[in-house]
Amino acid sequence: MIVYHGSTDVISNPLAHIGRNHLDFGKGFYVTNLQQQAVSWAMRPANDGKKKYLNIYDFNLDQALLSGKSILTFQQYNRAWLDFVVSNRKGGTEWQKYDIIQGGIANDRVFNTVELYAADLITAEEALKRLSYHRPNNQICITSQSVIDQYLTYKESTEISSL
Repeated sequence: MIVYHGSTDVISNPLAHIGRNHLDFGKGFYVTNLQQQAVSWAMRPANDGKKKYLNIYDFNLDQALLSGKSILTFQQYNRAWLDFVVSNRKGGTEWQKYDIIQGGIANDRVFNTVELYAADLITAEEALKRLSYHRPNNQICITSQSVIDQYLTYKESTEISSL
């Protein structure tokens, strides 16, 4: 499958351990199969004034599955997804049990929803309502460098202004 990573850099050799801590699915290299979503990641306000790139890869997820890699998939926004995201954002380490984690993205435009839920100030149902995108989205977090090395093949990078 073709996957994308939006960035201010050309990333021909991704590294799993370079990612930021406390993200939705833990520390790893994040990609998506939705080109526009990767473009929007690169276009974040924090990247204003910088060149932006759409990095394109071929990800052989089927082969990774067949080889016995540990994969966690969230098919929908539900309590398991919410609790996993909250745990990771609070510094939890459950993500380390998996080589690949995939599922929906938390909508960070509602800035403190995860913190409100974690503090028991809103219900899980209200948190899910606030966090869920209403358009298709997905993220794939590759936490294992061996998965990147064996199953993710760099294709090309395109400067976003030229798309």
